[in-house]
Amino acid sequence: MTDSSLSSYTARYPSLAGRTVFISGGASGIGETLVRAFHAQGARVGFCDIDEAAGRALADQLKAGEAPLFVPCDVTDVAALGAAIGAVREHFGPIRVLLNNAANDRRHEMADVTSEDFDRLVAVNFKHQFFAAQAVADDMRRQGGGSIVNFGSISWMIKGAGYPVYQACKAAARGLTRSLARDLGKQNIRVNSIVPGWVMTGRQLKLWVKPESGAEIDAAQCLPGRVMPADIAAMALFLAADDSRMCSAQDYVVDAGWT
Repeated sequence: MTDSSLSSYTARYPSLAGRTVFISGGASGIGETLVRAFHAQGARVGFCDIDEAAGRALADQLKAGEAPLFVPCDVTDVAALGAAIGAVREHFGPIRVLLNNAANDRRHEMADVTSEDFDRLVAVNFKHQFFAAQAVADDMRRQGGGSIVNFGSISWMIKGAGYPVYQACKAAARGLTRSLARDLGKQNIRVNSIVPGWVMTGRQLKLWVKPESGAEIDAAQCLPGRVMPADIAAMALFLAADDSRMCSAQDYVVDAGWT
């Protein structure tokens, strides 16, 4: 498959139609593609983001069918995140799918990180994943099950340089996934991780992808081409749908064979 647009993915998941989905960090990048992908499946999509203008613009674009609900929210504020999830619940009904996508991969050198910096990086890259799961678990129990998808990164697996706290958070997402899968599994709640490779989002292309990056990617990946947001969304749809009913406590790496 060479077409990286969302329309190139033709799989349909009937179990997602009418299902309430909450996506954090949904206004841009991978998150935006997740919003579009789940909306196209007929899901009831609620999403939050700190970028209010981008979030409202995306929600306004997707008027066909049941329009998504955008709730402005800084996920580092646990109370605000809980309120955003509550607003989606009130609007669409109990949450059945949670996609813990929000993150910030800003670069930072170990010597420059203060205690306050560390706490902020953990809050935006890891802490919210736990509290979002906590906030939706009862919804899923009452519905007889659900799917939680945490988002990791191959950055720590390939020993990337220049953002150690971010990488530690993404490694921690693996442990959170496995522990929650055990704690929630008897209630038929599946918990998995998607571990993206270097995804060609607008942010990555603007900030981190350099002219010489192409050679690095070509040498590291087994497959040709570039990992696109739609590749991540395709995996997320599968993990959210009933088709993956016996998949839990797993990391699904989408990196074209880099790791």
